[in-house]
Amino acid sequence: MKKLKLGIPKGSLEANTVELFKRAGWRITYDSRSYFPDIDDEEISCTLVRAQEMSRYVEDGTLDLGLTGQDWIIENESDVLFIQDLVYSKTSARQARWVLVVREDSPIRSLADMEGKKVSTELVNFTRRYFAERNINVQVEFSWGATEAKVVEGLVDAIVEVTETGTTIRANKLKIIHELMRTNTKLIANHRAWEDPWKRQKIEQIRLLLNGALQAMGMVGLKMNVARENLGRVVILLPSLKAPTISGLHSEDWLAVETIVSGNIVRELIPLLKEAGAEGIIEYPLNKVI
Repeated sequence: MKKLKLGIPKGSLEANTVELFKRAGWRITYDSRSYFPDIDDEEISCTLVRAQEMSRYVEDGTLDLGLTGQDWIIENESDVLFIQDLVYSKTSARQARWVLVVREDSPIRSLADMEGKKVSTELVNFTRRYFAERNINVQVEFSWGATEAKVVEGLVDAIVEVTETGTTIRANKLKIIHELMRTNTKLIANHRAWEDPWKRQKIEQIRLLLNGALQAMGMVGLKMNVARENLGRVVILLPSLKAPTISGLHSEDWLAVETIVSGNIVRELIPLLKEAGAEGIIEYPLNKVI
């Protein structure tokens, strides 16, 4: 039997990826000692791979499909197909950012001030290219971890580090002086796998259902009964993907109304719907919106 070889990112993206696949319809299970998770689909085999290495394994065909950050694709200069952007949270529009960071008391104020300085980062190749393209001579060294501590202790002049909010950076009495890149998670595929009709169909299935699960994040469904005379007052309150679904009930004087809304507005919306004449209001979670 043919199998699609899927890479699951080990580390910070791991739990969210497993949860996303669960919402999309696939259950992935494993223990902490296994690098080969089980998945309830006999047409897929899974391997846990560090996000930093994922694009290389997808590029060379060890894996057909994988999830990793755009930053690591750029770092590795990997030739892979971008299948889908994956934004795991609908509650925040923030992307992760790779930023140049120095101590609060550092005299470094701009990129130009980095001439002849030492930088520590995990993103070595990209950082070297970034400064070289701007004709700024810096010494870039690989960081094996605890990157912030290196600049705090004065081991290096600056670091290039990834952040979403900057909270950890500020907590360590550091400051951001420049943003180098923004990144988000990508679903990527091997070119040869994409050219295989069977694998391409399976990849398209995964893409469709993952995207549906992402679209459903932060959304809920609402059902309610509304007297015909109150319909206009209720419908005007209802945001929806296109328009609310309205159908007749056994009683000609009442209608059933159904819609999809952001979960963030429900607590304010339900009292307003009640005041407008809606009854029997039901809120339910969504797994996918396709």
